[in-house]
Amino acid sequence: MPARRHSALLFTQALSRTGTSQQTVVDDLRRVILDGAVPPGTPIPVSEVAEAFGVSTIPIRESLKTLTGEGLVTHQRNVGYTVAQLTAGELAEMYLVRETLESAALAAAVERATAADHAHLDEVNRLLEQAVRDDDPQTYHRQSRHFHLGLARPARMQRLLHMLESAWNVTEPVQLMVHVTRSDRALLHDDHRRMLEAFRAGDVETLLATTAEHNKRLNHVVTSLPTGNGLVVDDAGS
Repeated sequence: MPARRHSALLFTQALSRTGTSQQTVVDDLRRVILDGAVPPGTPIPVSEVAEAFGVSTIPIRESLKTLTGEGLVTHQRNVGYTVAQLTAGELAEMYLVRETLESAALAAAVERATAADHAHLDEVNRLLEQAVRDDDPQTYHRQSRHFHLGLARPARMQRLLHMLESAWNVTEPVQLMVHVTRSDRALLHDDHRRMLEAFRAGDVETLLATTAEHNKRLNHVVTSLPTGNGLVVDDAGS
C-alpha cells in the first residue's frame, strides 16, 4: 500500500466520530492532531473523513479551514490538506513563544494560586513521576503540557493564556517528549520538581530562574531533534 494511502487510513481510523455537528467535527479533528495520533505531514483525505462522519465534504473543509487558521493544518493546491509540519527553525521559534508567554504569567500565577491550584499541580506531578517510573513517554508528554499550563493558569490572564495554549497546540503534533532520550526526560523532570517546589513556596525569583534553566535545556533538545524522521523539516528545504 502506498505510504500516502496508508497515512490517510491511519488518520480516519484515529477519529472517534462521536457526532456530526460542525463543532464536533472540528474538535475531533483537532484532538487527533494534538494527541499525536497522526504525525506531521500526514494527508487528511477530505472525502474519507466526510464519509467517516457521515456528512458532506463541506463541513469537513470548513473545519479544516479553522484548523489551518490555528496552525495545525496546511493546504496546498493540487495536494490537499495535511497535518502541519514545521521547519526546525519554526519549531524553535514556537518554543521561544511558549517560553515568553509562560514566563510572563508566572509571577501573577504564584500570587493568585489557590489551594486547589496547588493540589492540581501536585496530582499532575505525581502522574509525571509515574510516567518516568513506567518509562511511558506518551503519558509524560501529555502530562508535561498539563503541568506547564497548570503553572500559568492561576494568573487568570485569559488573553495571555489563550495565546499560550494556541502556541502549545502548534508544537503538539511533534510530541517532543516522546522523542527525547530517557536521560533528557529525567533531567527535564527534575526541573519540573524544582519548579513546583518554588511555585508552592511562593518563591517567584527561584521559579523564574529554574524555569529559564528548564527552557534552555528544552531548547537544546528542540534544536537537536533530527530532521530526517519526518517530525520537522530542514529549514534549507522549506
